Amino acid sequence: MPAAAPPSRKLFGTDGVRGVAGEQVTAELALSLTRAATARVATARHHDRPPRVLVIRDTRESGEMLEAAVAAGIAAAGGEAMLGGILPTPGAPLLVRRHGFALAVVLSASHNPFQDNGIKFFGGDGYKLSDATELEIEQMLEATPEPARPGRVRRFHTAIDGYEAALEARFGSLDLSGTRLLLDCANGATYEVAPALFRRLGADVDVLAAEPDGRNINDGCGSTHIGTLAEAVREGGHDAGFAFDGDGDRVLAVDRNGTVVDGDELIALAAVHLGVEGVAVTVMTNFGFHTGMRAAGIEVATTPVGDRYVLEELRKRGWSLGGEQSGHIIECGFVPSGDGIAAALLTLESLEGGDLADRHAMEKLPQKLVNVCVRDRDAVGRSHALQDAVERESAALEGRGRVLLRPSGTEPLVRVMVEAPTSGEADEVCGRLVELVESELG
Repeated sequence: MPAAAPPSRKLFGTDGVRGVAGEQVTAELALSLTRAATARVATARHHDRPPRVLVIRDTRESGEMLEAAVAAGIAAAGGEAMLGGILPTPGAPLLVRRHGFALAVVLSASHNPFQDNGIKFFGGDGYKLSDATELEIEQMLEATPEPARPGRVRRFHTAIDGYEAALEARFGSLDLSGTRLLLDCANGATYEVAPALFRRLGADVDVLAAEPDGRNINDGCGSTHIGTLAEAVREGGHDAGFAFDGDGDRVLAVDRNGTVVDGDELIALAAVHLGVEGVAVTVMTNFGFHTGMRAAGIEVATTPVGDRYVLEELRKRGWSLGGEQSGHIIECGFVPSGDGIAAALLTLESLEGGDLADRHAMEKLPQKLVNVCVRDRDAVGRSHALQDAVERESAALEGRGRVLLRPSGTEPLVRVMVEAPTSGEADEVCGRLVELVESELG
């Protein structure tokens, strides 16, 4: 008989546990998860000192409720909860490494609307927990927790100072005097630290979406609504603009003409500037990126969509730079996580005083992306007609572009993406494939 498939996680997705606060992500779940995670850490440690666990969050109105529940879970397992307050997600791995925390808990649903929230963990090494560890935590929820001596809950007042200090240590020599920037903070976790840091580096800074009220996070602003920033930069005469997402782990840029500069171009700029051996990106990365890196003599590794897969590839190859088109940019020499503020500063450093509008690390190919609603997203792999069509269109574009059909990981959608030398050709190929997907799977 074939071996049984290993059990899969039920709560954890590709980036922690996420859902509507108070419905899927409840105070009870937050308490139970963090009690289990803290107990696991305590068991794995080789000394008697209670594990110290950092807790940070973004600006959602549900954050305080979940923070209280998480703190209770940590203390119930005998740990010491250190509440760092509102801080960008990358602050967690930085502070874990700097202060020797056994674990970090981040409460955020990233770019999702305010109704959602999430729980994700970073281990004592600064990396997100592995799938196996997350599964182990889930399995611990089904067991009666071992009684533990109650732990403590304290405020970690220097969390934001520690994060700023790490950024200044890395980018403190960057002189932004005479540079006029516009920052869109998405009414999220970067709303205080980003403007203050760019100003300390000498930039003339204007700010959008930096007045969080618990409900306006990502609401028509931030990296998922980049048009707001693009128009403001163009009309305001700024040299460039940067838009962060709600938890500050991604960034997109806008040049002085109002042209959006996505993660592919930002990674290409950094790769050439840093002179890296190789970069890791996802299957969604533009074909022009591969051409540009080949011309620069930089190797490219391709992963599934998700920053955790990019990070896994970087660790496997011993490389330092990678990321996603969406603006998750990881520079492991600084922190093993996407960091929007660090990526924005790295972009300005890479320009070496030049103009973002004059960037030339890569030439983007025209791209057409259509999301097609289907009955069964997994059926795309079973359709011979679709597979044949993809092979045929890919062969016609070989060396000039590419075709990608990918089922969504969370919605009943199939994503059809085509890149070609001209917009007209990309539209034509995409149109043919979309029509076939609709007839086969719609």
